[in-house]
Amino acid sequence: MRFIRLRILAILTVLVVAGVGAWQLLPSDEVNESPITVGTSDEVTSLDPAGAYDAGSWAIYSNLYQSLMTFRSGAVVPEPDAAERCGFIGQKLQTYQCKLRDDLTFSDGRRITAADVKYSFERMLKIKADVGPSVLFPNLDTIVSEGRTITFNLSARDATFPQKLATGAGSIVDPTQYPKDKLRTDNQVDGSGPYTLKSYEPGVRAELVPNPAYRGALKKTGGPVDIRYFEGSEALQAAWAAGDVDVTHRQLPAEKLAQLDPGADEQRVTEADSAEIRNLVFNVRDGAPLADRKVRQAIAWIIDRGPLVTKVYRNTVEPLYSLIPQGYIGHSTPFFDSYPQSDPDRARELMREAGVDLPLHITFAHRDDDANKEESAELVRQLEKDGLFEVTEKAVEWQAFQKGYAAGEYDAYTLGWLPDFPDPDTFSQPLVGRDSSLHNGYTSTKMDALISATQQYSDRGRTSGDFKDLQRLVGEDVPLVPLWQKKDYVVSKQTVSGAQYLSDGTGIWRLWELSWI
Repeated sequence: MRFIRLRILAILTVLVVAGVGAWQLLPSDEVNESPITVGTSDEVTSLDPAGAYDAGSWAIYSNLYQSLMTFRSGAVVPEPDAAERCGFIGQKLQTYQCKLRDDLTFSDGRRITAADVKYSFERMLKIKADVGPSVLFPNLDTIVSEGRTITFNLSARDATFPQKLATGAGSIVDPTQYPKDKLRTDNQVDGSGPYTLKSYEPGVRAELVPNPAYRGALKKTGGPVDIRYFEGSEALQAAWAAGDVDVTHRQLPAEKLAQLDPGADEQRVTEADSAEIRNLVFNVRDGAPLADRKVRQAIAWIIDRGPLVTKVYRNTVEPLYSLIPQGYIGHSTPFFDSYPQSDPDRARELMREAGVDLPLHITFAHRDDDANKEESAELVRQLEKDGLFEVTEKAVEWQAFQKGYAAGEYDAYTLGWLPDFPDPDTFSQPLVGRDSSLHNGYTSTKMDALISATQQYSDRGRTSGDFKDLQRLVGEDVPLVPLWQKKDYVVSKQTVSGAQYLSDGTGIWRLWELSWI
């Protein structure tokens, strides 16, 4: 939970709606029951919530599955969804208990029990998929179910545990359909969310229909939605221009985003401040070319964010100088303080101190799509221009890319990051904690102690100093270099309302808010 003074960035939208002609509106006695088509260039790694920890997968989880807790749009405090009530027991913040609703069923009609919730968590932790969400729960010790009560026993205090329950990692699955020790792979879903999955073609389309059996925090579910998946932003732009999709979110090409006209008659544009960030991540394992901290610091002295912001992203992003983005409690600028401008001479001095031969050969990988190509070319140019590095660039398909960096196959790689919940902990423990989701081999006893310190207090305002110390340590150890923080854009046809709720800072894709006008 973020401090009360903290605004939720993504809901501060600038929504300008042009006048809608009468010809665009349906007659009052007709109801349009056709699906709303949503286009995105995000990918779904797995329909099994134990197997993925990425934006595209979690977007669909929030519609097909149910968690004990959820966030209302714009809220910083989660509320019960599959649960009737939840709360910490005692003052130690190490025992969290929920009482399950008694009217929940999976999509096949089977009643949901507390034992199913226990199974879902224990299964996710047991499978521990390389690109799965188990990293969110390093302190989850044991889970006990009795009647409708689920008790989570933590090995250490964690005031953010309720927020983590409200994420895709907390998705409840049917034990009769999801194997205990391996991921489900049949592209089917058995959940209890506001939608059920009518059909699914990986990388192409997901058809969602309202779930009449849903019971939870939502008072209503929406209409049918077709999600269309595109291979890159250019393909998404082409579909939008052709009128093949009704809503686009994540991500039109940067040059198109920069040219968007909120007042255009044919579209609605939501432009929102966002906490999406992008980092250049380093493999720091022993024996890797970037294992020496001085070499990583040299790269921090080389990187120039200016061309990324203005040339590559056309000012749709802002330079980022810290692990925690602007607007979150504890945000500071350690990379600006320590590496205020690109200085190849200082970088060369550090490389000599590290005793490496120049140029140092490294492999640099990124997801293979058109949104990353220009950025990657610019980063390679910066790394090579002064003769300090020789870079082998690899553009890799998304799922293979995830497996590759998890296995330590790349020396450096770029990764975007979206908050799982509205608290700075979502940028610390999963990114620089032990066994982080970045899989770059970074470990630090001092870092783990700072992360633990930030999880001690329900009053999140008391964590600001520890988060600043944590970010300062990131600036010293340089397991990654923050590159940018971006705005978020949702574009929809004038005949669709509710599209702004696809981007609200809580990590939940609220497809049920979409409707025809």
